[in-house]
Amino acid sequence: MKSSAIGLMFLLLLSCADDGGAPAMASAPPATEESAVALEIENLEAEGLTEVEPKPASSGQPTALELTTVRTGDIDTLVEARVIRVLTVYGPGRYYLDDGPQGTVVEIAKRLEKVVNEAYDTGLLKVYVVPIPVSRAQLFSALIEGRGDIVIAGTTITEARNARVDFTIPASKPISEILVTGPSAPIIEKLDDLAGKTLFLRPSSSYHSSALRLSRKLVERGLEPIAIEPLSELLEDEDVIEMVNAGLLPWTIVDDYKPLMWKGVFDDIAVRNDLVFREGARLGWALRQNSPELQRFLNTFLEDNRQGTLFGNILYNRYVRDFDWAENALRDEELARYLELADHFQRHGGQYGIDPNLLAAQGFQESKLRQEARSHAGAIGVMQLLKSTARDKNVNIPNIEQVDPNIEAGAKYMAFLRERYFSGEKIDPLDSSLLALAAYNAGPAKVRRMRRIAEERGYDPNRWFDNVEVIAAEIIGRETVQYVANIYKYYVAYVMIERQNALKESARESAGITN
Repeated sequence: MKSSAIGLMFLLLLSCADDGGAPAMASAPPATEESAVALEIENLEAEGLTEVEPKPASSGQPTALELTTVRTGDIDTLVEARVIRVLTVYGPGRYYLDDGPQGTVVEIAKRLEKVVNEAYDTGLLKVYVVPIPVSRAQLFSALIEGRGDIVIAGTTITEARNARVDFTIPASKPISEILVTGPSAPIIEKLDDLAGKTLFLRPSSSYHSSALRLSRKLVERGLEPIAIEPLSELLEDEDVIEMVNAGLLPWTIVDDYKPLMWKGVFDDIAVRNDLVFREGARLGWALRQNSPELQRFLNTFLEDNRQGTLFGNILYNRYVRDFDWAENALRDEELARYLELADHFQRHGGQYGIDPNLLAAQGFQESKLRQEARSHAGAIGVMQLLKSTARDKNVNIPNIEQVDPNIEAGAKYMAFLRERYFSGEKIDPLDSSLLALAAYNAGPAKVRRMRRIAEERGYDPNRWFDNVEVIAAEIIGRETVQYVANIYKYYVAYVMIERQNALKESARESAGITN
């Protein structure tokens, strides 16, 4: 994520506000980036889109330029700069936006800030500890390059990672990497039963290396290897557990404590503590090598605040939230509907240049692929279109009460949104469609405005995840963010169905089996 001065300053304003209420505005602030932020928020408030009141330019907080400056060094350098940057990953429970930043990392940053300022007796010139969300693939590179100072993102301490960065003492109790299965999983009694089976895992995860290690051992014993397929780095463990719970994946590997965090939320998973890929692992906070004083300071902090302490246990209990978990797109009834409508999605997706799997995923999110679905607002069918939208000159598809024209109208409207508002050489085809999905849900005017604000704050206006998505969460709330996220998860599932069906048909043909 490229973060500009304005973008990170806004996050700082949200996350570091004093508990004593909103401060008074300076009477005549200078024309700085801080006052530009204040003006932008003032404009948003006038339109009823936010209730955030910024701190004045004279508040003494570090400027966003200080947040984005490449800086390395030990804790004395960070204290002198008056900002410690915590790299993390956007996701439920850890760091998310709900009337401002929330989550375990936000709480840890506040507590660490208090301890740092007490230890260094900073007085009015405080040191600020600021969470900065990035993609998981950027965590360690950003740390090493000096674009952040600590990584707090549930990372396992491994030998490979220790060669690049230093770690604190463990932030967790000993953990194991175990198999979690869902309602679509076949019977499995031992790890050997995974021979010849497929596991979808993020290549950057420690789970990936654990699965590779097991696969090699299976081959050495004359068994088939595990087929390890890459899973998008955009999906966090919580997303993958959710997908297993919903039947989108048969199984996955996770740290043993993570299913416990979601007990009572994901009720259709089986936690297989008897199927262990790695034992005795520990989570830790990462920091740049050759920072011994920072390492000592953080180790002392963790002794008093890590998992197992009162504060650590409170955090893990507090952030098991009631989010809008993905529905089971692949249970028998839903799968039958998907297969029944697949030709419609293929034909009209191809006709209008929309990925058929993405179109099907959108239909599932809108109506669970039910043509009989009707909303209180008058939206109709699989794609939940209003008659007025279907009649619009840019769509002009009649008879949306019937399933085929309904899907065609949805595809044509998506194509219109994408081509009119979200096309060009600088926009990746997938992001073009994701932005169009957001516009389908929230309206194109709002998404265009959010892209403009994203660019002003240093985010990439041509990327949805971790960029325009963040602005959407701040300004219009969770609904559109969850809408696009769910569709992306269903999209991944439908792509996997298509791939597995192709492999199955190929195998049948090779075996001489014909339909």
